[in-house]
Amino acid sequence: MEEIRHFEFRQCASILKSTGRKAGNLREMRDLIAVVSDESIFHHTYQYFLKGHILEYTNDFAQWAGESLEERALGERLSGIDLYGFNSIGGLRDELLRVTDEYLEKFPEPRDSMPGDEFFFSETVTLIFPAGVRAQNLAEFLIGIKYIDAGSIYYHFYEARMRLGSGTDDFSSWLEDALIKKELAGKIRSIDPFMHSVEGIREHIVEAVEKEVKKDMEVVQ
Repeated sequence: MEEIRHFEFRQCASILKSTGRKAGNLREMRDLIAVVSDESIFHHTYQYFLKGHILEYTNDFAQWAGESLEERALGERLSGIDLYGFNSIGGLRDELLRVTDEYLEKFPEPRDSMPGDEFFFSETVTLIFPAGVRAQNLAEFLIGIKYIDAGSIYYHFYEARMRLGSGTDDFSSWLEDALIKKELAGKIRSIDPFMHSVEGIREHIVEAVEKEVKKDMEVVQ
């Protein structure tokens, strides 16, 4: 009998660095988006859900435009960008610029932010390392999901979508390939990453896996 490939939970930790750049209005934000590092764009977009922000927005640029500048129409448009629809940071950067430029054409005199409420560009150095937790069956996987650090959920569910492509994640890939749980994998893969916090993602995965574990136990009995 072929041994089942175990799932190794990995932890994601980020070291925040200031770029020393800040924007006081939309034009300044737009011009800095064009020149800051890929790491800065990544931090302010893909790592948004790791920060526990409000879920009305999907990235830091949208939140600042909508909340700090009260340019809510632009905030909504920036939030509508599918981060996982791009193969590179460059493609996402171009889309952020395009959406902002279109808005500035219609509203060429955007308001300034309040002093102290400027947009501060940061970037991160992300460290990935084993969390010391492995699962070889569904019950062990359930325990891991329940108690693993939120950074691990982020890494395997959010970051994996960019790393693996095709809108997939590490959890559903392992469940389908190693445990042959195609239906369960589909349920987890279909969880909308933009509609939930990291803890919300955890809750949905736990709920789906608990139902599957219960179903497996009923079959055995």
